[in-house]
Amino acid sequence: MKILANDGISKLGVETLEAAGYEVLTTKVAQEQLPAYINENQVQGLLVRSATQVRKELIDECPDLKLIGRGGVGMDNIDVAYAREKGLHVINTPAASSGSVAELVFAHLYGGARFLYDANRNMPLEGDSNFKKLKKSYAGGSELRGKTLGILGFGRIGQATAKIGLGSGMRVVFHDPFIEEATIDLDFFDGQKISFHFENMSKQDVLKTADYLTLHVPAQKDYVIGQSEFEIMKHGVGLVNAARGGVVDEKALVNALESGKVSFAGLDVFESEPAPEIKILMHPNISLSPHIGASTGEAQDRIGLELAEQIIDLLK
Repeated sequence: MKILANDGISKLGVETLEAAGYEVLTTKVAQEQLPAYINENQVQGLLVRSATQVRKELIDECPDLKLIGRGGVGMDNIDVAYAREKGLHVINTPAASSGSVAELVFAHLYGGARFLYDANRNMPLEGDSNFKKLKKSYAGGSELRGKTLGILGFGRIGQATAKIGLGSGMRVVFHDPFIEEATIDLDFFDGQKISFHFENMSKQDVLKTADYLTLHVPAQKDYVIGQSEFEIMKHGVGLVNAARGGVVDEKALVNALESGKVSFAGLDVFESEPAPEIKILMHPNISLSPHIGASTGEAQDRIGLELAEQIIDLLK
């Protein structure tokens, strides 16, 4: 049986599948050429990440497909319900990348609180000539410890983010329309463990309370954060979006940055991805990364292995 990993898969995932007797193809096939390639090569399993779109038309054109796998959490690039109606297995790896995304959130938070996103732009240009001026410009940083971290969306990634926040000495509050309460176990290297219990707050209360706000919600039709939400927030709040492009109104975000309502933003995802707006890319108060939340070697190994094990279990 042939499996096409069109957006790539870790070496561990390939080795696990091959050991079980599957042939893994890692050729990157252009979207418009996918149906022909799948049919010509008798591919029965298609693995994707966020780049490849698996819509109704592709599913209909590839009648021999038995399985679609998404390496990651969100499956908004797959017509999941239709695929399952047609008898296909649809799988994903919801837990594999949680820790990696959470760590990226804190990379943006720590970098934002100490202006590293801007210092790393200006030090190469002016570090030798205006060192004292730059030192003065970036001298007003703040600590995360003792501050309130607001989390919108408290699934696996939101809870992984909460763990780092707790370990950093932050107060954590959350809002999630589907989770009323949650208990998080904070595990330490020596086997010790502390449990924290959280109760769902209203979205408005989280927005009012948070010194720093991070989003972990799926793609949706309307903005989760727009002009009215910015008005509720504390003055000088920091905002990170490593969830999905389109959940934050970027025009309203720029206005909030210009007014000082938002002190900095960290963006890993963008409304017009994969071609973010120049105004976003060039803004001096935005920390930027190119949708790399799950892009660590450890996460990719976990994703590849989890996909492989599910495939072997389903199709054996």
